[in-house]
Amino acid sequence: MKPPPGLHIQDSKLVCKLEKSIYGLKQASRQWHDKLTTTLITIGYSKCPSDHSLFLKIASKFTAILVYVDDLVLAGNDLHQIQYIKSVLHSEYNIKDLGKLKFFLGMEVARSREGITLYQRKYTLDLLQQSGLLAAKPSSTPMDYSSKLQISSGETLKDPTPYRRLIGKLLYLTHTRPDISFAVGCLSQFLNTPTDLHHQAAFKILRYLKNSPAQGLYFPIHNTTTIKGYSDSDWGACLDTRRSITRWCFFLGSALISWKSKRQNTVSRSSAEAEYRALAMASCEAQWLLYLFRDLSIPHTSPISLFCDNNSALHIATNPVFHERTKHIEIDCHVVREKVQNGTLHLLPISSKFQIADFFTKSLSPLPFHHLLAKLGMISIHTQACGGMLKETSNSQDEEDHHSIKQ
Repeated sequence: MKPPPGLHIQDSKLVCKLEKSIYGLKQASRQWHDKLTTTLITIGYSKCPSDHSLFLKIASKFTAILVYVDDLVLAGNDLHQIQYIKSVLHSEYNIKDLGKLKFFLGMEVARSREGITLYQRKYTLDLLQQSGLLAAKPSSTPMDYSSKLQISSGETLKDPTPYRRLIGKLLYLTHTRPDISFAVGCLSQFLNTPTDLHHQAAFKILRYLKNSPAQGLYFPIHNTTTIKGYSDSDWGACLDTRRSITRWCFFLGSALISWKSKRQNTVSRSSAEAEYRALAMASCEAQWLLYLFRDLSIPHTSPISLFCDNNSALHIATNPVFHERTKHIEIDCHVVREKVQNGTLHLLPISSKFQIADFFTKSLSPLPFHHLLAKLGMISIHTQACGGMLKETSNSQDEEDHHSIKQ
């Protein structure tokens, strides 16, 4: 063993004994999280059972700390408590206070009297510049709706590294851009042996992003705390495995808060079975949202309305008579029936043309694509259509405060 650079030891027989976990070690993140957790619990915070990276302190007022490694976000309406916790963390870990939350992990936060917008404009522009498409012609949709890609489509790339790197960056962009989640999810299935057609499809997503790089999620301040969800499935959509695609999304009032687009693990024998499996996954997400609401002390007395456009799946969920059609379905899929019976969910039918989750199940032509996109509650604050919506508010007008700090 050799002493680290900067440490001068005359006796060459001496070695260093590790007293603390540092960056680069496998146990470093665990040790850091344990130490930070101990500090926060000591001063009255509790770890959220539904999300272990969230710490809460609820008394007469509310304070929350969201942790990502050594980056912390403080939020709440108790300014005195926020200042106190920052002073404690500074004395313990020598933190750096970044002030009002405006930028966090590549995500930009814009606040106004009307609400909060979460977007990734700088990340998108950097991605376009790195790909050489900053001056490319924009595309109206993120994916070609006239054809479907397969593993054997096109010629295999000699070097798949650029394609894999691009898809990885696009996956991170889906945190604030649900409009590209389906396209990115499809292309991520070809990471093993990508082809030139797959690479061209990834470039089409970038050309779509050029239309509105600042588009993101909008959370209005005048909003309800009622959760509603949409569940959908595209039967046998994967041409290589013939598995169905599960899609669901949940709204808090008019704000989109949760969504998913994923290929199912098994092949469904019918469209009703595929839709029922999608309902089961959506039911688990609805239950988790209720747990999170409970930890945040937000009441949600009424059942969550979950919309589905397949009547057979709704009948299977509410009526266990269809034995011949459901005896081969795994038992865990029947969790949706349990949630309906205990009042957690309220299943409702909906027409396919009003099914918002259809946005995450297939590539659409421009007209239906933008029709459903308008229902997701996304805005672009760098367009005139916003009418100067986002204007900074003064500290005296902000009853609730958000701060970002770094260790």
